[in-house]
Amino acid sequence: MVAFGPIFCLIALVVELLTGPVVHWFALPLFAALLSGFISVQVVAARRHASVELTSSTLRQGTEDLPITEIVKIMPPADPEARDHQPWETARSLGELSAVPRRRSGIGLRLNNGALVQAWAKDDEGLREQLESLLAKSTGGSRE
Repeated sequence: MVAFGPIFCLIALVVELLTGPVVHWFALPLFAALLSGFISVQVVAARRHASVELTSSTLRQGTEDLPITEIVKIMPPADPEARDHQPWETARSLGELSAVPRRRSGIGLRLNNGALVQAWAKDDEGLREQLESLLAKSTGGSRE
């Protein structure tokens, strides 16, 4: 993805060499470097803020860590045909983001302080299963 900018600039250079009297020797490498720089920043930000990691003790969503011990309940999945949203669907998204990232689905969690939050993942069913398994292990199946 980062190489798209330089590739397009290289194509433009070849086209200029083959067709035109003017070749932009300074501008094309400059734009290739600028495009690579901007796209690199976006890639790093996406990897940092839209990543998920689940360990036996912590759920990391983007830049936010949530101890598994703070999760009291995993809310039921959203019904896509329901008229009204479930309360967790409008709750704060984990990861210091304003909403669930694109191409990811939310999972409602109730925390031990009573707050509702949304965890999220590309494979929301897989994350839900793993979280349910961890909650069952940590409490011997006594949590709701």
